[in-house]
Amino acid sequence: MSDFLGIHGTALALREHRLQLLAANIANADTPNYQAQDLDFNGALNAALQPGAGAGGDAITAAAEGSRFTRAGTQPSLDGNTVDGDRENAAFAQASLEYRASLSFIESKVRSMLTAITGQ
Repeated sequence: MSDFLGIHGTALALREHRLQLLAANIANADTPNYQAQDLDFNGALNAALQPGAGAGGDAITAAAEGSRFTRAGTQPSLDGNTVDGDRENAAFAQASLEYRASLSFIESKVRSMLTAITGQ
């Protein structure tokens, strides 16, 4: 099945990891000393697709953790928190659209497979 979906199954899982990080940033916007986290999606995807990276969720989780970084704050904060609410909301909205696009592509591939199987 992974050959059928190509990189799109891996991309969808990595997009989910990024959404979780961005959601945690938004949830911790008022937490003192919280450092905003993000995911280098392209780096994570390349790492997950490397030969010998393993298979399944372990390779994806390892790639996501390896590409995770602390984002520098754009505005100084007295409590040490680096979350910028507007930036996080914009990043979350964009990541949501990218997730939905990946999901739509996978849905399309699955529908074409079902059409091929059932002949309808």
